[in-house]
Formats: sequence, C-alpha cells, structure tokens
Amino acid sequence: MTSQELKEKLIGKINQIQNNEILEEMYRLISNEEVDDNVYELSDDQKNAVEEAQEQFKNGQYFSGDQADNDIEEWLGK
Repeated sequence: MTSQELKEKLIGKINQIQNNEILEEMYRLISNEEVDDNVYELSDDQKNAVEEAQEQFKNGQYFSGDQADNDIEEWLGK
C-alpha cells in the first residue's frame, strides 16, 4: 500500500468517527510526530538500576517470556 493510499484510508476512517475523545487522542498522536530533541536525564538511582539489570542479564539471571507470564498469572491468582 502506498503512502497516498494509506492516507486516503485513514481520512475515510477518521471521517466516520463520531467519538470526540477518539478524535482528540488521534490528533494528539499526530501532533507528536515532530522529533523530540529533549534528552531525558536519568537519576543516579535509575542509572544504578539499569546497570544492575544489565549485569543480571549478562549473568543469565532473567526469565523467559513464558516463565514471566506464568509467574504473573500465579501472582494474580489465575
């Protein structure tokens, strides 16, 4: 699908939407398309947490996606 075709489909769908909240959210998303040049600064605690997580990953101290899903379901009592 070309960019032009995609734009036309989106415009058609937008024209059908009656819910103002959805339209406002879509506008917000489209308005945020510009590149954000702001640099996010981490606190020392955040940097330490990232470094700790990276070290744990290097040492194989992590769960597979399936294991994490199972643990979460167990914690939630499902």
